[in-house]
Amino acid sequence: MSDHAANSPVHAARAHGHRAPRAEFYAYFVVILMGALPIALLGWIASALRHGRLPARGPFASAWFDAKAITPLIFRA
Repeated sequence: MSDHAANSPVHAARAHGHRAPRAEFYAYFVVILMGALPIALLGWIASALRHGRLPARGPFASAWFDAKAITPLIFRA
């Protein structure tokens, strides 16, 4: 009987030294999130003052969205 798990793409990638950089990804994500948070907060305050009402998406959600979009770009390069 053959072992089908031995030829799986995940196993083949790990055999060649490639692995999912989960810890590194989350480390970069947190750094980018912390950098984006003050900028998002300033933008949120400016938008609230300019339009006279609170934006639909809060500053944390906006920073989270930015970090979620930027972090994968680092790992694709």
